[in-house]
Amino acid sequence: MLKNKKILIAFAIIPAFLIVKVLAKFPNFIEAYYSKGLYTITSKLFRYTLGWIPFSFGDLIYSLGILYIIRWLVINRKRMLKNFKHWLIDVFAAVSFIYIAFHLFWAMNYYRLPLHENLNLKADYTTEELTIVTKNLIDRSNAIHLKIVKNDTLKVEFPYTKSEVITKTPESYAGLQKIFPELEYKGVSIKKSLLSLPLTYMGFSGYLNPLTNEAHINNLIPVFKFPTTTAHEIAHQLGYAAENEANFIGFLAATHHKDLYFKYSGYTFGLRHCLHEVYRRNPQQYDTLLKTINPGILKNYQEVREFWMSHENPIEPLFQTTYNNYLEANNQKGGMKSYSYVVALLVNYLQDKTL
Repeated sequence: MLKNKKILIAFAIIPAFLIVKVLAKFPNFIEAYYSKGLYTITSKLFRYTLGWIPFSFGDLIYSLGILYIIRWLVINRKRMLKNFKHWLIDVFAAVSFIYIAFHLFWAMNYYRLPLHENLNLKADYTTEELTIVTKNLIDRSNAIHLKIVKNDTLKVEFPYTKSEVITKTPESYAGLQKIFPELEYKGVSIKKSLLSLPLTYMGFSGYLNPLTNEAHINNLIPVFKFPTTTAHEIAHQLGYAAENEANFIGFLAATHHKDLYFKYSGYTFGLRHCLHEVYRRNPQQYDTLLKTINPGILKNYQEVREFWMSHENPIEPLFQTTYNNYLEANNQKGGMKSYSYVVALLVNYLQDKTL
């Protein structure tokens, strides 16, 4: 009986895969019935159930799961040769279960309507529009920077601990919700990752556990990055799977916070993305714009750059390539390069607004 169940579970991955591929062609259906329907229920259920736990339940499960897999492979190494068929059924049953749970609890969000369509924004922009928005972001970032430090050469030092930033970040969504009611955030479940050191060497600031809906923040990154990273992971919790869209929502959330430090983190985050795109399109224009940014802001950027440089290692490109392939396999054409799409959202959203 158990053997038959395992066979059924193992082969269930075939219809599950076909269902995902068919539903992926109907983003309006996914938007209405999954992202704004089933997912809102399951995600809140997980957050309310696990959010109160002071440590990451998901990280613990991942760690125990890795140890279990290693133990299982060691114990069953001889069985792989003697009874390969049943060994393979066990493996496919586990893969099938994870695949179905992954898509049921999270991954169908990759196939929802693009955010620019929901916001009635264009998907492209001109270099002139990019330059105008970048200049406005520079002006806003410079102004907030001076309000905080009173000296344009000093970098901003956050007065909050990382735990305090995590506690304060949901307030960002309280402000943003007044403009976008669908971004209501209930059931707080934000954790410092127990795997922060491995995340750092892999090159990641945070991640959302798709099976527990816990938002994980890399506890080693500079506190300057905490507001936008935490807001970014909350955007994932709300069902915005695409990294570029979560970046945009993270920017909106941080800049709608009442606290100046959060606004500073948000505006400089958006500015950095726009500057990268300016450099890609017109290096001379980039050099000109860079001279208008307060030196203290550049020191905050340098702080983050030095942090990542200090943890560079030969394995990181492998993880980045793996993640790039993961993004492409989940409806993010261009993989990690698609992160630049956040600039299109920023430019088309901000060009008619006063910052």
